[in-house]
Amino acid sequence: MATLKEVQSKIVSVKKTKQITSAMKMVATSRLRGSQNAMEAFKPYASKFSEVLGSIAGKSGEDVSPLLISKDEVKKVAVLLCTSDRGLCGGFNINLINKAVKMLKSELQGKEVSFVCYGKKGRDWAKKQGNPIDAEYIGIMGGNVDFSVASGSGQALIDSFLEGDVDEVYLIYSDFQGMAKQIPTVKQILPIPSLDEIVEQEDTAPVDDAGTFLPEHICEPSSDALLGKMLPKNIFIQIYDALLQTSTSEHAARMRAMENATKACEDIVDELQTIFNKTRQAGITSDLMDIVGGAEALKG
Repeated sequence: MATLKEVQSKIVSVKKTKQITSAMKMVATSRLRGSQNAMEAFKPYASKFSEVLGSIAGKSGEDVSPLLISKDEVKKVAVLLCTSDRGLCGGFNINLINKAVKMLKSELQGKEVSFVCYGKKGRDWAKKQGNPIDAEYIGIMGGNVDFSVASGSGQALIDSFLEGDVDEVYLIYSDFQGMAKQIPTVKQILPIPSLDEIVEQEDTAPVDDAGTFLPEHICEPSSDALLGKMLPKNIFIQIYDALLQTSTSEHAARMRAMENATKACEDIVDELQTIFNKTRQAGITSDLMDIVGGAEALKG
């Protein structure tokens, strides 16, 4: 049985750990609020962009942009892997990496795959596995995500696709669906799957708050020319939205992990306190028995 001093030292150590996890939970909560506000602020722009893009796509043909044309044979694939820069967020990064591993072993098996890594954890995994890394963006996930990161990396991927260096591009990110639910998601962004999917984003013609139909968008010089300019921006928006959702999911996962760690510390302290009380009581009982025994010996 451990001594009183050892148990007391463990209690002090666990209480200090509890203070650290509690502080980290508060930091994660604060950062989550800022990241979630940025994600929600971007939604109206992304929604309106999809609305306009869907309206124009309904007037254009499938051959309006080379970004819509699939390659006859897919040999080279680029995977955009969004993870966090730091750990202590439960299984958040493992779930995203497992999604990439599953893709490598199934639909991407036998193809030449390279990675574009957003976040240190994904980069470290790709290096350890020996996977080629085309680009890495470290230190962008903890704070505010800059749109220039999405536009710069997106343009580089578009150039690679048009030059024939990449045949397909997939995006792996965490879809933030709530404080307790973040789902690893795979999305193909190049070639753009179909104009029909863009049109489906509208569901119906746009309506105003009163419920009346708004007029169609007038395109100048033409819908094809405008769509050719908007499709690359749509890719930038998808990457940026994925980064925002992954960043928000990271903070939510870390907050939940630190909350669980704090509760675990409280349970451990309770158990150690019980052990401490039992050890002290056993020591007192032993001392009393020695005193009683000594008294009886003196009587004898």
